[in-house]
Amino acid sequence: MTGEMDKAGSIAGHPKGLYILAFTEMWERFSFYGMSALLTLYMVKDLLLPGNVESVIGLGAMRGLFEFRGAMSDLAFASIVYGWYAGLVYFTPIVGGWVADRLLGAKRTVMIGVLLMSAGHLAMSFYSTFLIALLLLILGSGFLKGNISAQVGTLYPREAESLRARGFTIFSTGINIGAATGPLATGLLAALYGWHAGFALAAVLMLVALVTYAFGQRYLPEQRPVARERTKAPPLTTAERRQVWFLLAVVALTIPAEIAYPMVWSIGILWVDQHVNLATGLGLVPSSWFASADSLGAILVAPLLIAFWSRQARSGSEPSSVTKIGIGAALVGLAALMFAFGSLDAAAPGSVGIGWALGGYLLMGLAWMYYWPTTLALVSKSAPPAVTSTLMGVAFLSPFIGHTLMGWVGSSYDKLSPAMFWTIDAAIALAGAVVILTLRKWLMRGLETSTAQ
Repeated sequence: MTGEMDKAGSIAGHPKGLYILAFTEMWERFSFYGMSALLTLYMVKDLLLPGNVESVIGLGAMRGLFEFRGAMSDLAFASIVYGWYAGLVYFTPIVGGWVADRLLGAKRTVMIGVLLMSAGHLAMSFYSTFLIALLLLILGSGFLKGNISAQVGTLYPREAESLRARGFTIFSTGINIGAATGPLATGLLAALYGWHAGFALAAVLMLVALVTYAFGQRYLPEQRPVARERTKAPPLTTAERRQVWFLLAVVALTIPAEIAYPMVWSIGILWVDQHVNLATGLGLVPSSWFASADSLGAILVAPLLIAFWSRQARSGSEPSSVTKIGIGAALVGLAALMFAFGSLDAAAPGSVGIGWALGGYLLMGLAWMYYWPTTLALVSKSAPPAVTSTLMGVAFLSPFIGHTLMGWVGSSYDKLSPAMFWTIDAAIALAGAVVILTLRKWLMRGLETSTAQ
């Protein structure tokens, strides 16, 4: 039941349902990031090559649509495809939130999402169904993402802001464990047995996510859709509408970070593949493994952040949610600057020191833990109850817009030096951080005033 702690008991002060949701999302992120780590490399090195590209249903028409300004390189086309795919994955949660709120409820909607994503990963195993696979993954993720996050919020009383924020941090740690291990496993399989073997593993792990979620149903609160009772949801009050507008402002201000950060999963992997020295005593490290590095950074820092924020909360010095979001955006910019500095004197392929790449990726993970779980926790706490799932879906408009723009920004990569490209990426995130930190007091005051009314 919304606003009540899970009556089935708790683990380490948090409801058991939190861990069911975290494990479900962990397996889903394993499969999603495991596939995403291969996607751009797969397109550039295999799918778009003569003899393969001709068999992909609908790809010629899509390329013609994207080339409205003239012909583009395969790398630029792959960047834009990745950007639209990653962006739409974060747009469809609005649809999924509406379906959950009005038609099916969160539990059934999540089940459907997992099944659609399983089918999508299987379809990635064939050249011809590449675009069909992306469509299934986009729809499935939309049904799953916002509704899983919304269920986390329902496990806590509305007044337990700090506990809820730590709960979302634990939930996000599950995301990062899956995101870290997925690229390692699929990248290894792809290197040993081919691209499609890596995609097949992602499909299997989606089915594990389904079993985990089904097993934990008794620990999750029931959310009845409004439409089932054929009653019209009451209109939002003036104070609730004010809450919505302030939340939308906070979400919009995370867009610059969501342009700069996900670049590491697309152009970042290509940059590592082309410019970073990957030689070790045991042989070459697969470049796709770097898609795990930012998540590894988030995992390593999560317990430290939880302890740090808990101590600040006890002493009354914990930064506001908006301030944390601004700090995270600034850290994204600093991480991108590490890539730029590493590239300054590295003209030859494979000449960038691996420390620059690894350090930047790890710092990206810390940045993400500062701004994204905090954003979700803030929306969960401040959203009017009647539209919680919908607004959790709306929160994903930021990564939708950011990832889509990221694809277009990334399409200029082969026209610039790596140092210049990463400097531009850093400038985008740092500009966003300046705006957030400048407006932080006004935004928090507006949210607190609306909640109190």
